Amino acid sequence: MNVMQWAENFLYVVSAVLYYPVTLGLVALVFYMLILIGGLAREHLDRKRGQRPAIDGYRGRLTTWLAEGARENRDLELEILLQEAERQLGKAVERARFIVRSGPGLGLMGTLIPMGVALASLAQGSMPEMAQHMVSAFTAAVVGLGSGVVAFAIALVREQWIKADVTEMRYLTERASRDSRLPDAHETPSVLMSARPAEETP
Repeated sequence: MNVMQWAENFLYVVSAVLYYPVTLGLVALVFYMLILIGGLAREHLDRKRGQRPAIDGYRGRLTTWLAEGARENRDLELEILLQEAERQLGKAVERARFIVRSGPGLGLMGTLIPMGVALASLAQGSMPEMAQHMVSAFTAAVVGLGSGVVAFAIALVREQWIKADVTEMRYLTERASRDSRLPDAHETPSVLMSARPAEETP
């Protein structure tokens, strides 16, 4: 056996071994997508009712910060609070973006590996086995691409929510820095109301 034959056999073994974790990864991806969709639906209903946990939590942290008294580096500390809040908001979008990137990749791997086995079955004249592997291949492609599309839609919706929340957080931060107090929850300027997505506007 020459070097090229050994390399081809080695790569075939690697691809065959990868088929099982790739298949399990696609199954896990489907369940994870259901979790993300459920979380999105729950947050949508909460926002329809006027509940915004991110804003309420940030308002609470600012209230605690103001209660602790004057500081020398108040603007710097407020900026750190704001950046940390933005980082926490971005985590939900990053989870969706991970599926946007990994879903099609897993789907492609789950397609190409069975197709290689199907071609080998065709060469041996085993049509039923070839058909079975081809079905597995195209199913993996559909699941991977479908997960990526749904995750992309989730990311778009969450990005709109995050932009509206960050705008209001910046307003609260500016009021805390300038007036050393926070406006009441109902004192939302009209410009911030217009920045919210349509489903959040009363």
